Amino acid sequence: MIKSLFVFLFCCFSICAIAQTPADKQSILKVLETQRLAWNKGDLETFMQGYIKSDSLLFVGSSGPTYGWQKTLDNYKKTYQGAAGMGQLTFGIKKVDFLNNDVAFVLGSWHLKREKDEPQGYFTLLFKKLKGEWKIFVDHSS
Repeated sequence: MIKSLFVFLFCCFSICAIAQTPADKQSILKVLETQRLAWNKGDLETFMQGYIKSDSLLFVGSSGPTYGWQKTLDNYKKTYQGAAGMGQLTFGIKKVDFLNNDVAFVLGSWHLKREKDEPQGYFTLLFKKLKGEWKIFVDHSS
């Protein structure tokens, strides 16, 4: 019985290790870096390519939940207008954990350097691997 339990646990840990491939982590970090670079160029459309383009996208910010890719883009455009409103974005990635083979949790911080202020906060993201690409499907930023 103990031997069977050991084999079961070994298999579970092996499956978890498979989910945490360096290539998948690098792909997720690349999505975030692409977003950061696009933001700093004022290119919200490219920034939004990191999100799943679906009505099921969930973004939770200070004004509550928003559902949908287009609504999220519209909110970004309304809130961060022009180069002065967008500023220069930096991220501090604290953690990337794989929940299974195609879902990952990311914890990080964000910081905007603008002429008049420097807002900052934290975010939690859920990424899903769809057709070989990692996309954000839940973003909670504060």
